[in-house]
Amino acid sequence: MVKRIALFTCSVLVLCSAGFAQKSKKYQEFGIFLGGSYYLGDLNHAQLNSLTQPAGGVVYRYNFNPRFDIKANLLFGSVKGDDSQSGSPSQITRNLAFKSPITELAAEFEFNFLEYTLGNSKTPFTPYVFGGIAGFHFNPQGQIGDNFYNLQPLGTEGQGTPLNSDKRYKLTQISLPFGIGIKASISRMIGVSVEWGWRKTFTDYIDDCSKVYVDPTVLASYHGPASAYFSDPSLNTDHNANIGKQRGDSSTKDWYSFVGIMLTFKLRAKEMKCYSYN
Repeated sequence: MVKRIALFTCSVLVLCSAGFAQKSKKYQEFGIFLGGSYYLGDLNHAQLNSLTQPAGGVVYRYNFNPRFDIKANLLFGSVKGDDSQSGSPSQITRNLAFKSPITELAAEFEFNFLEYTLGNSKTPFTPYVFGGIAGFHFNPQGQIGDNFYNLQPLGTEGQGTPLNSDKRYKLTQISLPFGIGIKASISRMIGVSVEWGWRKTFTDYIDDCSKVYVDPTVLASYHGPASAYFSDPSLNTDHNANIGKQRGDSSTKDWYSFVGIMLTFKLRAKEMKCYSYN
Protein backbone atom coordinates (compact mmCIF):
# COMPACT_ATOMS: atom_id res chain seq x y z
CA MET A 1 0.00 0.00 0.00
CA VAL A 2 2.80 2.41 0.90
CA LYS A 3 4.51 1.82 -2.46
CA ARG A 4 1.25 2.53 -4.32
CA ILE A 5 0.83 5.81 -2.43
CA ALA A 6 4.45 6.72 -3.22
CA LEU A 7 3.87 6.12 -6.95
CA PHE A 8 0.63 8.13 -6.88
CA THR A 9 2.31 11.02 -5.03
CA CYS A 10 5.23 11.17 -7.46
CA SER A 11 2.87 11.04 -10.46
CA VAL A 12 0.78 13.96 -9.17
CA LEU A 13 3.84 16.10 -8.41
CA VAL A 14 5.34 15.46 -11.85
CA LEU A 15 2.13 15.96 -13.83
CA CYS A 16 1.28 19.14 -11.94
CA SER A 17 4.71 20.78 -12.04
CA ALA A 18 3.71 23.48 -14.54
CA GLY A 19 3.06 26.94 -13.06
CA PHE A 20 -0.31 28.63 -13.02
CA ALA A 21 -0.78 31.81 -15.09
CA GLN A 22 -2.54 33.90 -12.51
CA LYS A 23 -2.14 36.71 -10.06
CA SER A 24 -0.93 35.07 -6.86
CA LYS A 25 0.20 36.04 -3.43
CA LYS A 26 3.50 34.67 -2.27
CA TYR A 27 3.68 34.35 1.48
CA GLN A 28 5.48 32.45 4.20
CA GLU A 29 4.32 30.36 7.15
CA PHE A 30 6.09 29.18 10.27
CA GLY A 31 4.70 26.77 12.82
CA ILE A 32 4.93 23.65 14.91
CA PHE A 33 4.28 19.95 14.31
CA LEU A 34 2.85 17.64 16.97
CA GLY A 35 2.09 13.98 16.43
CA GLY A 36 3.68 10.56 16.41
CA SER A 37 6.30 8.43 14.69
CA TYR A 38 6.62 4.70 14.01
CA TYR A 39 8.64 2.29 11.90
CA LEU A 40 8.29 -0.61 9.45
CA GLY A 41 11.08 -3.16 9.15
CA ASP A 42 12.27 -6.58 10.29
CA LEU A 43 10.58 -6.23 13.70
CA ASN A 44 7.34 -4.81 12.27
CA HIS A 45 6.51 -5.90 8.73
CA ALA A 46 3.07 -4.42 8.14
CA GLN A 47 1.36 -3.00 11.22
CA LEU A 48 0.90 0.70 10.48
CA ASN A 49 1.08 2.91 13.57
CA SER A 50 2.46 0.01 15.66
CA LEU A 51 4.21 1.23 18.86
CA THR A 52 3.73 4.85 17.80
CA GLN A 53 5.88 7.27 19.83
CA PRO A 54 5.42 11.03 20.45
CA ALA A 55 6.96 13.37 17.86
CA GLY A 56 7.27 17.12 17.35
CA GLY A 57 9.15 19.81 15.49
CA VAL A 58 9.04 23.03 13.54
CA VAL A 59 7.79 23.73 10.02
CA TYR A 60 8.42 26.47 7.44
CA ARG A 61 6.40 26.93 4.23
CA TYR A 62 6.94 29.23 1.27
CA ASN A 63 3.77 29.46 -0.83
CA PHE A 64 4.37 30.23 -4.50
CA ASN A 65 0.70 30.27 -5.48
CA PRO A 66 -2.59 28.64 -4.43
CA ARG A 67 -1.44 25.27 -5.78
CA PHE A 68 2.27 24.94 -4.97
CA ASP A 69 4.55 25.51 -2.02
CA ILE A 70 7.81 24.26 -0.58
CA LYS A 71 8.16 23.15 3.00
CA ALA A 72 11.10 22.62 5.34
CA ASN A 73 10.73 20.43 8.45
CA LEU A 74 12.91 19.84 11.46
CA LEU A 75 11.23 16.92 13.22
CA PHE A 76 12.10 14.91 16.31
CA GLY A 77 10.61 11.54 17.15
CA SER A 78 11.46 7.97 18.04
CA VAL A 79 10.61 4.48 16.81
CA LYS A 80 10.37 1.09 18.49
CA GLY A 81 10.10 -2.55 17.57
CA ASP A 82 9.52 -5.59 19.77
CA ASP A 83 9.28 -9.21 18.63
CA SER A 84 7.50 -10.17 21.84
CA GLN A 85 4.48 -8.13 20.69
CA SER A 86 4.34 -9.79 17.28
CA GLY A 87 1.69 -12.28 16.27
CA SER A 88 4.35 -14.40 14.54
CA PRO A 89 5.69 -17.38 16.56
CA SER A 90 9.08 -17.15 14.81
CA GLN A 91 9.43 -13.49 15.76
CA ILE A 92 8.40 -14.15 19.34
CA THR A 93 11.12 -16.82 19.51
CA ARG A 94 13.69 -14.47 17.94
CA ASN A 95 12.95 -11.99 20.76
CA LEU A 96 14.68 -8.93 19.31
CA ALA A 97 13.70 -5.45 20.51
CA PHE A 98 15.00 -1.92 19.99
CA LYS A 99 14.21 1.75 20.27
CA SER A 100 15.79 4.64 18.37
CA PRO A 101 15.49 8.42 18.31
CA ILE A 102 14.83 9.95 14.89
CA THR A 103 15.92 13.48 13.99
CA GLU A 104 14.96 14.63 10.49
CA LEU A 105 15.66 17.71 8.37
CA ALA A 106 13.57 17.65 5.19
CA ALA A 107 12.77 19.76 2.13
CA GLU A 108 9.47 18.99 0.40
CA PHE A 109 7.24 20.17 -2.42
CA GLU A 110 3.48 20.29 -1.81
CA PHE A 111 0.71 20.23 -4.42
CA ASN A 112 -2.77 21.39 -3.37
CA PHE A 113 -5.66 19.65 -5.15
CA LEU A 114 -7.80 22.76 -4.61
CA GLU A 115 -6.67 26.38 -4.72
CA TYR A 116 -5.73 27.41 -1.22
CA THR A 117 -4.52 30.64 0.37
CA LEU A 118 -4.22 30.88 4.12
CA GLY A 119 -6.80 33.33 5.49
CA ASN A 120 -8.82 33.55 2.26
CA SER A 121 -12.46 32.60 2.86
CA LYS A 122 -12.90 31.79 -0.87
CA THR A 123 -10.20 29.08 -0.70
CA PRO A 124 -10.58 27.79 2.87
CA PHE A 125 -9.16 24.26 2.64
CA THR A 126 -7.58 21.64 0.39
CA PRO A 127 -6.27 18.09 0.42
CA TYR A 128 -2.65 17.86 -0.75
CA VAL A 129 0.23 15.51 -1.52
CA PHE A 130 3.92 16.07 -0.91
CA GLY A 131 7.32 14.60 -1.72
CA GLY A 132 10.93 15.57 -1.18
CA ILE A 133 14.27 14.59 0.30
CA ALA A 134 15.49 14.40 3.90
CA GLY A 135 18.52 13.69 6.02
CA PHE A 136 17.89 11.80 9.25
CA HIS A 137 19.88 10.58 12.23
CA PHE A 138 19.04 7.47 14.21
CA ASN A 139 20.71 5.42 16.96
CA PRO A 140 19.20 2.00 17.76
CA GLN A 141 19.40 0.93 21.39
CA GLY A 142 18.74 -2.27 23.28
CA GLN A 143 17.82 -2.77 26.93
CA ILE A 144 19.14 -5.00 29.69
CA GLY A 145 17.33 -4.34 32.94
CA ASP A 146 17.23 -0.58 33.46
CA ASN A 147 20.24 0.05 31.20
CA PHE A 148 20.17 0.96 27.51
CA TYR A 149 23.06 0.17 25.13
CA ASN A 150 23.86 1.75 21.77
CA LEU A 151 23.75 -1.20 19.37
CA GLN A 152 25.77 0.10 16.41
CA PRO A 153 29.15 0.07 18.25
CA LEU A 154 28.46 -3.49 19.44
CA GLY A 155 28.51 -4.89 15.87
CA THR A 156 25.72 -7.38 16.63
CA GLU A 157 26.00 -8.99 13.17
CA GLY A 158 29.79 -9.24 13.36
CA GLN A 159 30.74 -5.81 12.01
CA GLY A 160 34.24 -4.96 13.18
CA THR A 161 35.24 -8.62 13.56
CA PRO A 162 36.49 -11.33 11.15
CA LEU A 163 32.93 -12.66 11.10
CA ASN A 164 31.66 -9.87 8.84
CA SER A 165 33.55 -7.77 6.32
CA ASP A 166 30.89 -5.03 6.39
CA LYS A 167 31.69 -1.71 8.00
CA ARG A 168 29.45 -0.48 10.77
CA TYR A 169 26.36 1.15 9.31
CA LYS A 170 26.16 4.95 9.31
CA LEU A 171 23.79 6.57 11.78
CA THR A 172 23.08 9.54 9.48
CA GLN A 173 21.31 8.63 6.25
CA ILE A 174 19.14 9.98 3.41
CA SER A 175 15.41 9.28 3.10
CA LEU A 176 12.65 10.16 0.64
CA PRO A 177 9.58 11.62 2.40
CA PHE A 178 6.16 11.55 0.72
CA GLY A 179 2.57 11.52 1.85
CA ILE A 180 -0.87 13.07 2.00
CA GLY A 181 -2.63 15.69 4.09
CA ILE A 182 -5.36 18.27 4.37
CA LYS A 183 -4.90 21.95 5.29
CA ALA A 184 -7.36 24.68 6.26
CA SER A 185 -7.49 28.25 7.52
CA ILE A 186 -8.77 28.74 11.06
CA SER A 187 -8.31 32.53 10.99
CA ARG A 188 -6.85 35.24 8.76
CA MET A 189 -3.30 34.48 9.91
CA ILE A 190 -3.43 30.91 11.27
CA GLY A 191 -3.71 27.62 9.42
CA VAL A 192 -3.87 23.98 10.44
CA SER A 193 -2.76 20.86 8.56
CA VAL A 194 -3.22 17.17 9.26
CA GLU A 195 -0.52 15.10 7.57
CA TRP A 196 0.55 11.46 7.22
CA GLY A 197 3.98 10.98 5.72
CA TRP A 198 6.17 7.97 5.00
CA ARG A 199 9.95 7.88 4.63
CA LYS A 200 11.65 5.50 2.20
CA THR A 201 15.16 4.87 3.54
CA PHE A 202 18.24 3.21 2.08
CA THR A 203 19.32 1.41 5.24
CA ASP A 204 18.17 -1.86 6.80
CA TYR A 205 19.62 -1.03 10.21
CA ILE A 206 17.20 1.37 11.90
CA ASP A 207 16.35 -1.72 13.97
CA ASP A 208 19.97 -3.06 14.02
CA CYS A 209 18.74 -6.19 12.22
CA SER A 210 19.45 -7.24 8.63
CA LYS A 211 21.45 -10.42 7.94
CA VAL A 212 22.43 -13.59 9.83
CA TYR A 213 23.40 -14.72 13.31
CA VAL A 214 27.14 -14.93 13.98
CA ASP A 215 29.20 -16.74 16.59
CA PRO A 216 28.38 -15.12 19.97
CA THR A 217 31.67 -16.32 21.49
CA VAL A 218 33.70 -14.42 18.90
CA LEU A 219 31.47 -11.35 19.32
CA ALA A 220 32.03 -11.39 23.07
CA SER A 221 35.80 -11.57 22.62
CA TYR A 222 35.80 -8.48 20.35
CA HIS A 223 32.97 -6.32 21.68
CA GLY A 224 32.08 -7.74 25.10
CA PRO A 225 29.20 -9.81 26.51
CA ALA A 226 26.55 -7.18 25.72
CA SER A 227 27.30 -7.61 22.01
CA ALA A 228 26.79 -11.37 22.23
CA TYR A 229 23.53 -10.92 24.16
CA PHE A 230 21.97 -8.39 21.77
CA SER A 231 23.10 -10.38 18.75
CA ASP A 232 20.97 -13.33 19.84
CA PRO A 233 18.52 -12.89 22.74
CA SER A 234 16.32 -15.62 21.26
CA LEU A 235 14.28 -17.97 23.41
CA ASN A 236 16.19 -20.96 22.01
CA THR A 237 18.54 -22.33 24.66
CA ASP A 238 21.21 -23.41 22.14
CA HIS A 239 22.32 -20.14 20.58
CA ASN A 240 25.14 -21.85 18.69
CA ALA A 241 22.47 -23.61 16.64
CA ASN A 242 21.40 -20.22 15.24
CA ILE A 243 24.83 -19.36 13.76
CA GLY A 244 24.47 -18.70 10.03
CA LYS A 245 20.67 -18.67 10.14
CA GLN A 246 18.62 -15.70 9.00
CA ARG A 247 18.32 -12.94 11.61
CA GLY A 248 16.69 -10.32 9.36
CA ASP A 249 15.76 -9.72 5.72
CA SER A 250 18.50 -7.76 3.93
CA SER A 251 16.47 -7.64 0.68
CA THR A 252 14.16 -4.95 2.09
CA LYS A 253 14.96 -1.57 3.66
CA ASP A 254 13.44 0.02 6.73
CA TRP A 255 10.78 2.74 6.70
CA TYR A 256 9.72 5.30 9.27
CA SER A 257 6.73 7.61 9.39
CA PHE A 258 5.53 10.87 10.92
CA VAL A 259 1.82 11.54 11.36
CA GLY A 260 0.32 14.56 13.10
CA ILE A 261 -0.99 18.11 13.10
CA MET A 262 0.77 21.31 12.04
CA LEU A 263 -0.27 24.73 13.32
CA THR A 264 1.22 27.49 11.15
CA PHE A 265 1.21 31.29 11.23
CA LYS A 266 1.43 33.55 8.18
CA LEU A 267 4.56 35.70 8.36
CA ARG A 268 4.07 38.08 5.46
CA ALA A 269 2.39 38.35 2.07
CA LYS A 270 3.70 39.84 -1.11
CA GLU A 271 1.53 40.16 -4.19
CA MET A 272 3.34 39.32 -7.42
CA LYS A 273 2.28 38.55 -10.96
CA CYS A 274 3.28 35.26 -12.55
CA TYR A 275 3.32 35.07 -16.35
CA SER A 276 3.32 32.05 -18.64
CA TYR A 277 5.23 32.07 -21.91
CA ASN A 278 4.37 30.32 -25.12
